[in-house]
Parts: sequence; structure tokens; C-alpha cells
Amino acid sequence: MDKILNYLGIARRSRHLVWGTDTTIRELQSNKLYLIILASDASLATKDKIIKKAYFYNVPVIEKFNVNEICSATGLKHAVMVGIDDLGLANAILEVNKNS
Repeated sequence: MDKILNYLGIARRSRHLVWGTDTTIRELQSNKLYLIILASDASLATKDKIIKKAYFYNVPVIEKFNVNEICSATGLKHAVMVGIDDLGLANAILEVNKNS
């Protein structure tokens, strides 16, 4: 399993993970998210909406994994996107993503 997916499992267990479009947007607007993992097989409308909002709020987005991989790592059902609300964890994921 990829290290980023391992970090997503850690984020879920430590309650630093938000999921769902509405929750992600609400947390983005509250400046509480540091990273978004968006499924590569999400709908174009969802991708467009989240990427534009993340750009506006200066939050990086990773589109490396599909829905099944995200769900398997987090234990969620049909998680199209997840957000990380812990700066240290987000930086660790971004570092692993940069080096891979």
C-alpha cells in the first residue's frame, strides 16, 4: 500500500480527516483544511468545483488515487474526496507525494 494511503488511515483514526463534498467545502471556507485528496475517477463537475475552491483558498489537491483506494485506506464507503485538517500530517503527505 502507498505511504499516502497509510497516512490517510492514520488521519482517519486520529480524527483529522473530513470527507464529502459539502463538508470539505465548509471546512475549506473556514480555513481549516491543509490538503485535499480527490479521487481521480470523481465526476468532472465535482473535480471542477473542488479544484477551483481549493485554488481560491490556496489548499493543495492530490488526484493520485481512485475511489476504491481511498475507501480501502480510510474505511469509508464511497469517499470521493477527503480533507486533512492537521498541518503536520498534510505536510508529511505532501512530502511523500513530492518524492514519489
